[in-house]
Amino acid sequence: MTTAQDVIKSTIENNDVVLFMKGTPVFPQCGFSSVVARVLDHLQVDFESVNVLEDDGIRQGIKEFSNWPTIPQLYIKGEFVGGCDIVKEMFETGELQTYLRDKGLIEPA
Repeated sequence: MTTAQDVIKSTIENNDVVLFMKGTPVFPQCGFSSVVARVLDHLQVDFESVNVLEDDGIRQGIKEFSNWPTIPQLYIKGEFVGGCDIVKEMFETGELQTYLRDKGLIEPA
């Protein structure tokens, strides 16, 4: 039997960038999810999005998986990066761009 934890782990392992969010990148269902999706779009990063509103097991499971209480949650190359405030701050300081370049996910400046 596949559990929500199995699905979460598999999604993170099989995609370089994963955003667990409320809604979709085209139709985000919360402002915080929208901000992170827009940052990734702005940086032209290909990412897999998971709409946690479609599956309560995933919605609760991702919080347990990361030990992080809120959504959205961004994972890059299997590592939990953070939620909206962290991603936004990293983007504003240039740290996110450097991190993505170091991981080979965006072109050097």
